[in-house]
Amino acid sequence: MFEFTWAWIFLLAPLPWLLRMVLPVADSGEAALNVSYLSELEGLSGRKARANLSKWRRQAPFALLWICLLCAAARPEWVGEPLPLPASGRDLMVAVDISGSMEYADMQMDGHDVSRLTLVKHLMGEFIQGRVGDRVGLILFGSQAYLQAPLTFDRKTVHTWLDEAVIGIAGKNTAIGDAIGLAVKRLRERPATSRVLVLVTDGANTGGEIEPMQAARLAADSGVTIYTIGIGADPQQGGIMGMLGLNPGLDLDEPTLQGIADLTGGEYFRARDSDELQAIEATLDKLEPVEQKPTLARPAKALYVWPLGIAMLLSLLLVIREVWPQIQQAMSRLLLRGRND
Repeated sequence: MFEFTWAWIFLLAPLPWLLRMVLPVADSGEAALNVSYLSELEGLSGRKARANLSKWRRQAPFALLWICLLCAAARPEWVGEPLPLPASGRDLMVAVDISGSMEYADMQMDGHDVSRLTLVKHLMGEFIQGRVGDRVGLILFGSQAYLQAPLTFDRKTVHTWLDEAVIGIAGKNTAIGDAIGLAVKRLRERPATSRVLVLVTDGANTGGEIEPMQAARLAADSGVTIYTIGIGADPQQGGIMGMLGLNPGLDLDEPTLQGIADLTGGEYFRARDSDELQAIEATLDKLEPVEQKPTLARPAKALYVWPLGIAMLLSLLLVIREVWPQIQQAMSRLLLRGRND
């Protein structure tokens, strides 16, 4: 079905003529020839002056140009039939740790040492893209927790915002409890059987206002299931950090992450490569989707390019018509100069 999104734009159609009536006539500065006996000349010749007709002929291209611009501004669209959007009923919030320790390059990906956040972006990006039919949201946390993306079906945008996350923008510490609390706040209004939080961190709680286990009890009371993922190489696989005598893998508080998952009915996973993340996907796929109101969307194809293209072409032709006499004169001078030479 063809329709204009902003049909009210056509109310501006008489605007040029109204401005012509209101604004004073421009003075060209050239002398004008006034013929006071035009009616006598018409009587002698037996013909009527065609000034009005020529006037409308001059104005017709500009009127057509104005109408084309109005049609383009009104956003013409071809709207298809309503189509159902796939919806499983899950509301999945992903909380990612971006504290300073996530900068440690003790992870392996494609045979190269990469930082923990780089691996999270790669693995969790694929995980988010695979959540077809789920509403997905994103929380980034360091010393504080921030909602980066609310629950949405637009998984591509959530993936993009995860890729744009930078170490330290939320602080250098790790506020696990605050991240859980923020997720519970966003999920508690959703159906009870669809509230899921995936928490990704590489350390222990070192910041924030809420203790992790206290936040986990709040999540359990609100029916939020938490799946925790511990990021970081094993102590004996510290890579460059291990060669320097550092052991960043010991910072991971696995007992607390395990306790959070157990208290809320979730599971704890240790993420070193894509295999652990596939285990999370398999677990989430076992969740029973809940009945929700179907969501319909009508595909729309924008058509404004056609009237806009006609307007641009007509503008070009009008410009060529105005400058054509000057072009002819210039060509004549060049030809005359060539003959004289």
